[in-house]
Amino acid sequence: MRIAALLVALCVAFSVPSARADDVATAQGVIRAQEQAFVRDDATAAYSYAAPAIKEIFPAPDIFMSMVQNGYAPVYRHKSFEFGESKSEGSWIAQRVHIIDANGEAWEALYTLEQQSDGSYKITGCSLLKAGQAV
Repeated sequence: MRIAALLVALCVAFSVPSARADDVATAQGVIRAQEQAFVRDDATAAYSYAAPAIKEIFPAPDIFMSMVQNGYAPVYRHKSFEFGESKSEGSWIAQRVHIIDANGEAWEALYTLEQQSDGSYKITGCSLLKAGQAV
């Protein structure tokens, strides 16, 4: 069921108009800051960029970091991490990221972010597929 909902969200995310440049830059800054926190093994900093719903699922920085290390190895450790297409709708942004993992394999990540009541953007999810695989 969660996979079906994710696929619907992906289709919706990339069927909306392109994101505004300032929102995209802000969202990319959040993603990049979290990526750099992973590089430093700074669980507290990485966790700070997660949306409240993610923090409900993973209630502590070390639990969150363990999930990333085990389930998102290409995000956690990689050779390259380059931004691709962005889309937005209302307070939501979807941002594609092209990743080359530590073994040289290509991946596509789709980050979703939501603007919070304080105006900041927080990461609400990340879907990861090997490059070339159909959604």
